[in-house]
Amino acid sequence: MTTKETLENDVVTRFAPSPTGLLHKGHAYSALKAYEYAKNRGGRFILRIEDIDTTRCKPDFIKAIYKDLSWLGIHWENPVRIQSQHLEDYQDILEQLRKRGLIYPCFCTRRDIQNEIMRSGHAPHGPEGPVYPGICKNIPETESAERVKNGEPHAWRLDLDKALTMIEKPIIWEDELHGLQVAKPELLGDIVLSRKDTPTSYHLSVTVDDALQGITHVVRGEDLFHATHIHVVLQKLLNLPQPIYRHHPLLLDSDGKRFAKRDKAETLTSIRENGVSAKEIIEEIMA
Repeated sequence: MTTKETLENDVVTRFAPSPTGLLHKGHAYSALKAYEYAKNRGGRFILRIEDIDTTRCKPDFIKAIYKDLSWLGIHWENPVRIQSQHLEDYQDILEQLRKRGLIYPCFCTRRDIQNEIMRSGHAPHGPEGPVYPGICKNIPETESAERVKNGEPHAWRLDLDKALTMIEKPIIWEDELHGLQVAKPELLGDIVLSRKDTPTSYHLSVTVDDALQGITHVVRGEDLFHATHIHVVLQKLLNLPQPIYRHHPLLLDSDGKRFAKRDKAETLTSIRENGVSAKEIIEEIMA
């Protein structure tokens, strides 16, 4: 594991948006936080495009991200890593985990999972909703392999119980704003690492890419704080360095709500087209 002293001498941060829509003020805030953190310490800033959602990500949104960040005065290193161009990297990692018996095929639909939760009358809940109840976890390996071979739709899930037997505990990670943390991966359970239509997941690809790109400090919104509980497990399993984390508070609108694409938050593109300067926006959101 990389030491804190080493990290402070060569800070590398990143901003990793998903091009499923145009950026808004919340994105600008997070990007500027990561950018300024690196620049104030003489470090490096990296832009990464997380476009693994093949149905929602669009090339035009990637172009808009470049334009918006340039308008804000943010400069990044080239080439930019586009995740959809490196799917083989994540598949290689999945194969490693499969050979170690750390992932299993899950044939459940969302309805199957909901029905099982209703049948049992309860289900553990984590920050991302109900934790997967393990319907497919104990299917005999010969049966699951046959179903995969026959082309039955499936996802690959992490066998968290088995994974935790292979790594030393407690698993500690550092957040500069929240202090030392003991990982609680059970909050997320047997997460999906790959689906038929999406050959990798956010949890897998972000963990792999942060290591590949030498990210030393992950500066991101506190809405992703709980995801770190599982990311540090994957880092341990894959013998990857653990960055220092800094989960900043989210930027809120005048109603106290977080900016979100699904709520059609005002975009940086529309703000710029209405004649507002980057300086004005930066002063507003970074005050």
